Amino acid sequence: MRNTAKITTAVLAAGALTFGLTACGSDKDSASGSADYSGPLVVAASPTPHAEILNYVKDNLAKKAGLDLQVKEFQDYIVPNTATEDGSVDANYFQNQPYLDDFNKKRGTHIVPVVTVHLEPLGLYSHKVKSADALKSGATVAVPNDAVNEARALKLLAANGLITLKDGAGSEATPQDIAKNPKNLQFKEVEAAQTARSLDDVDAAVINGNYAISAGIKPAKDALVLESAKNSPYGNFLAVKKGNEKDPRVKKLAKLLTSPEVKKFIEDKYQGSVIPSF
Repeated sequence: MRNTAKITTAVLAAGALTFGLTACGSDKDSASGSADYSGPLVVAASPTPHAEILNYVKDNLAKKAGLDLQVKEFQDYIVPNTATEDGSVDANYFQNQPYLDDFNKKRGTHIVPVVTVHLEPLGLYSHKVKSADALKSGATVAVPNDAVNEARALKLLAANGLITLKDGAGSEATPQDIAKNPKNLQFKEVEAAQTARSLDDVDAAVINGNYAISAGIKPAKDALVLESAKNSPYGNFLAVKKGNEKDPRVKKLAKLLTSPEVKKFIEDKYQGSVIPSF
């Protein structure tokens, strides 16, 4: 916000000195509605893996494509969207569609996805069995207790035949939405960040990809079942404020983020804990 204020003051001052002239920097606010897409593209991102992926693009691909890319890291999941909405940054890369839908609805923002880049897959893990089929009747399974990830966990189990969800169970599904539970699985709801630590206390746990890798787990190797990136609503994407999808800088970044080079970088660096969605 402080930077925005400084920029606004500078623009006003420049406008006063050049009254009657058409300044390039004022195009964004002109009556014609044309936008100024000059200058660097500033993208807000979570540190891992989003900023890491963007920095790979910045260091290896952007210059050749004629893109001046700047990456700003944020630890929270709110400011990247509010900063994109108010123009403090040009775009962001950190979220999935269910989260964005909820954010726009609750905060009145107008953020839209541009291109989906990767999925951080949930997986089912266990220290006690070697396959999902080996889970015994009455086994206890830890699942994340936040709405979006708990629903994802239940959908993962349903997709692999361990449970059946009621028709219409959506992005806020809970164990109460289970229609069939042939193994009589018992669910222990814990904070997503604690699911990996719960493995010794339960028969199995559904763990987010980022928490799995932090715990030394390799999703591609260790998961009993793993979320698929294909047609997943939980893919993480580059996003902008509605109306800025045609920004040529955004188009360049979208193309680079879905390039063969980035796909290889993701696969090599994250070894299945992050999966390309393209």
